[in-house]
Amino acid sequence: MRQIFLDTETTGLEANNGDRLVEIGCIEMENRRLTGNTLHLYINPERKGHEDAIRVHGLTDAFLADKPKFAEVAQQVVDFIGGAELIIHNAAFDVGFLDAEFARCKLGKTAQMAGKVTDTLLMAREMFPGKANSLDALCRRLEVDNAHRTFHGALLDAGLLAEVYIRLTRGQDSLVIQHDEGAPGSAAASAAAVDFSQFTLTVLEPTDEERAAHEALLADLDKASGGKTLWRTVLTQAPGLVAQ
Repeated sequence: MRQIFLDTETTGLEANNGDRLVEIGCIEMENRRLTGNTLHLYINPERKGHEDAIRVHGLTDAFLADKPKFAEVAQQVVDFIGGAELIIHNAAFDVGFLDAEFARCKLGKTAQMAGKVTDTLLMAREMFPGKANSLDALCRRLEVDNAHRTFHGALLDAGLLAEVYIRLTRGQDSLVIQHDEGAPGSAAASAAAVDFSQFTLTVLEPTDEERAAHEALLADLDKASGGKTLWRTVLTQAPGLVAQ
């Protein structure tokens, strides 16, 4: 299934009270690879934006005045998201605004157009209970670079969400990513069939100069730590642990 990472910016927080969309950003992914297909639209909301909202996204009434109205771009949105899994952070908010806009155009519900709606906020709350799970917080926790995020922007945030989602869903049981692990002919099955006893491990012994340099480094560490290099104490008390 195609996956679409979607984000919106709005005139305010309440779709039910007449707030409108001012920006939509969508990024497409297939088989966990971004395809390069995007949809990015600025929209004339036909009303003034709240000052608090403008401070967040920076999209002023003057900037949006000559942009198309939602009715003019509605079919573009429908065509882009149709049949795909929509991945949205705090999906109830964005879907609520989309549904309100589609209703004005006498179109269906977002969930009916898409194959599925996945909320990464709910995913994050299950994975990190009791922690902050905003998009910014997840970027910090999952080491996604968002230093360039001065204002919220729908396409920028959709891109950050795609990176966050990949990290949320990659799993941490193994650093090796396998498909069809253990199936005949797979890399895992082939690895299991190798007899490693046939290989001889080569051990490189250090030279006298390398040993001396190593001892000097350990002595410096011991001195700098005030004698807290515990491994030296252990080796002194149990010399049999030293590899021969």
